Amino acid sequence: MVSKMGMLNTIFALVFPGLVTAFGTFLLRQGFMGLPKDLEEAARLDGCNIGQTFLFVMMPLMRSSMVALGIFTALFAYKDLMWPMIVNTDKDMLVLSSALAKMQGQYVMKFPELMAASLIACIPMIILYILFQKQFIEGIATSGGKL
Repeated sequence: MVSKMGMLNTIFALVFPGLVTAFGTFLLRQGFMGLPKDLEEAARLDGCNIGQTFLFVMMPLMRSSMVALGIFTALFAYKDLMWPMIVNTDKDMLVLSSALAKMQGQYVMKFPELMAASLIACIPMIILYILFQKQFIEGIATSGGKL
């Protein structure tokens, strides 16, 4: 189906499936359910329409959940192995996890090079987590809403 749509060996084929996930829907749903209904009612009484209420009242309160979702989505896409190998046949379009998998030989494995590449592969996610640590922890803590 991906080849019929002309999306083989494209960035879009790699990125799009990771943007819309059940995990992201659930995380944001729980975050929105944790927000008090009184805020929405107060915004409506102040003259905000539905779009303004969502954009100017609800979204700023969901910032930490959105950052947490962004970190999770980036992490899931970064470590994904199977989907990039399905949609990419070009060696120039290899993602990092696929390149690491291809470094492993069937009979001979160069462990020093593989471990060095694995360490280098971990560095961007560690930096991302360090930069957004506060929002990440807040997003996890506030998205566990009540039913």
